[in-house]
Amino acid sequence: MTATILTPAHADAMVRVAERAAIAAQMLAGRGDEMAADQAAVDAMRTALNEIEMRGRIVIGEGERDEAPMLFIGEEVGTGNGPEIDIALDPLEGTTLTAKAMPDALTVIACAPRDGLLYAPDVYMDKIAVGPGLPDGIVDLDMSIADNVNALADAKGVSVDQLNVCVLDRPRHQKIIFDLREMGVRIKLITDGDIAGVIATTDPTTCIDLYMGSGGAPEGVLAAAALKCVGGQIQGRLIFRNDDEKTRAKRMGIKDFDKKYDLQDMCSKDVIFAATGVTSGNLLNGVKRVGDKIHTQSLVMSSFDGVVRTVTSVTPVS
Repeated sequence: MTATILTPAHADAMVRVAERAAIAAQMLAGRGDEMAADQAAVDAMRTALNEIEMRGRIVIGEGERDEAPMLFIGEEVGTGNGPEIDIALDPLEGTTLTAKAMPDALTVIACAPRDGLLYAPDVYMDKIAVGPGLPDGIVDLDMSIADNVNALADAKGVSVDQLNVCVLDRPRHQKIIFDLREMGVRIKLITDGDIAGVIATTDPTTCIDLYMGSGGAPEGVLAAAALKCVGGQIQGRLIFRNDDEKTRAKRMGIKDFDKKYDLQDMCSKDVIFAATGVTSGNLLNGVKRVGDKIHTQSLVMSSFDGVVRTVTSVTPVS
């Protein structure tokens, strides 16, 4: 069988999928209904995926079949003709952000040739990530916070107090926050959306140098896809709170519960990453309706050619 090769046409298709999900979710922004906003994004994304000439398979989605009626792990999408493609997605990263019309809600999708993405169970993952242009292994989950920060500052040729670290504002991160502040590091706390937090390390305009802390494992794989496209680095280790989570991980092929995953473990083949802003934030502008037109802004990256594009689209209101 001929190996699947991703092309710019696949990148364009993924952008259109993300755009349609973002437009659907934005219609419910500020209405206080997280579930309705998420369902609107799921419906739109699934419809758009099923129009693409491919034999698609969801490897990271809304959950397992018994938890999600659509876009569940293992679901087949696309026309059933064309290349075999594995898909990781978060139809609405930031359901709370959308419901409250807060910044930085995104629709996110990544794809790779079959078996190119880690089947990540829906558990927490401890993560550390940096953007491109740094020595390999500059940060490491097994190093202390101080050692990671000092190593990064040395590599960038700056003092520690010039570094900016992004951390999810959660009680579980109190020690990370305390230790960083003791060192004089500046911290950007985010309420939700750790995919956007990791991706921020790839964009110099965000001034984010490092991402640290635990968040969803599926989101870790999606963020790794973006980092692979630009030469960033990420490490992750799954966190299991109970035996049920370990059982679910086993069903997805996870054998080593203590494994430290690097970028290549999470994305072993070429990838495409696309995200569209639902609400405006540091990374992307949100969906805007001007007269009878809908304006969207998306970020699309591809590892096979290293191209990073910001795509602004204007769509007539249907």
